[in-house]
Amino acid sequence: MSELHILSKRVGIKLKQQSHILVTAESCTGGGVASAITDAAGSSMWFDRSFVTYSNEAKIEMLDVKESSLQEYGAVSEEVVNEMVQGALLHSRGTYAISVSGIAGPSGGSEEKPIGTVCFGWASKQGLREVETVRFSGDRAEVRLQACWHVLSRLEEQLDIAE
Repeated sequence: MSELHILSKRVGIKLKQQSHILVTAESCTGGGVASAITDAAGSSMWFDRSFVTYSNEAKIEMLDVKESSLQEYGAVSEEVVNEMVQGALLHSRGTYAISVSGIAGPSGGSEEKPIGTVCFGWASKQGLREVETVRFSGDRAEVRLQACWHVLSRLEEQLDIAE
């Protein structure tokens, strides 16, 4: 059993114990977080859906991300992941939401936002609002795996605080 599978199982137990339903909004991870979550048996009790919004158009159409935010800040920004996570809560039955948008590589980076830059958002119906930007190293697969691990690890920490 992979470490990510073990982590997602722990997160699921905590979500279920606290009567929460999770929803994800993913870009660079391409559904990797949802895949890790649904690897856990019984995840339908605490997981609603995932929005895989790889294109800017999908972010606008599915999550109500503002076109002006995408133009001003770019898809890989704390402003956009905040709108993604809010949209995920709005368009689901979730009580907790997470969002991820980043540059996994091997191309697409810039001096301002190098390859490995990933932005995260966490939100809950109870008022949690948090965003963060992290720079990971490694190839595309490693960046994506680290992003999945990070977003679930922070969610686990937030759930521990909420207990």
